[in-house]
Parts: sequence; structure tokens; C-alpha cells
Amino acid sequence: MKSAIALGAVAVCDFEGIASAEQVSRAKTLLGEELKEKEMPHVIVKLYPGRSEQQKIRLAEQITKDVVEIIKCDESSVSVAIEEIKPADWAEKVYKPDILNKSEKLYKKPGYSM
Repeated sequence: MKSAIALGAVAVCDFEGIASAEQVSRAKTLLGEELKEKEMPHVIVKLYPGRSEQQKIRLAEQITKDVVEIIKCDESSVSVAIEEIKPADWAEKVYKPDILNKSEKLYKKPGYSM
């Protein structure tokens, strides 16, 4: 192949045409390389106030490590935000908009209801 541009994991375009996703996967395996995303993901953690700065740093570090390992992106691509939400505001600011109204997007549902 003369040169290639990666478009996600969907296709590779070179001077001779476009390869299928399967061909791209095989090529990556043969080369021992993995295409990595450059600008994603951003993870937002919402929790009650009260965790120490050290706990928040450790949480962000562990989330970053797991994201890099699981979705195969560069560590420099990952960002993690932590938003502290007061218990009195949890139902209105988190539970209703992010959990109840977007339940189809949850990959881990809470063990509580409000």
C-alpha cells in the first residue's frame, strides 16, 4: 500500500481504492498496529460532594486507564470531568435528566429509584 488515511475503523483509502472494514482489521493485525482515536472521549462523573481531591484524582486516573485499555485510544485523547451535585439537587439535576429520561443510553443502571 502506498499510503493510507484511517477513517475510524470503517475504511482505508489509498491510491488504489478503498478497503473494507474487514480488510482494514486484517491489515492492522498483520502490521501489529491499532488505529487510535485522536480526540475523544470525554467522561463526566457526577457525584455528591465530599470526596477528597486525592480521591477525585485517583478516580480520573483509573477511568482514563480503563478507557485507554478498553477502547484503544491514546491517553492524551481522554478527558475526565467531575461534577459535584448536592444531594438536594440530585433528582432534578441528575436522576431525572440523565437517568430517568435517558435510560436507553445507560449501560449500568443504578440500584435505586426516585
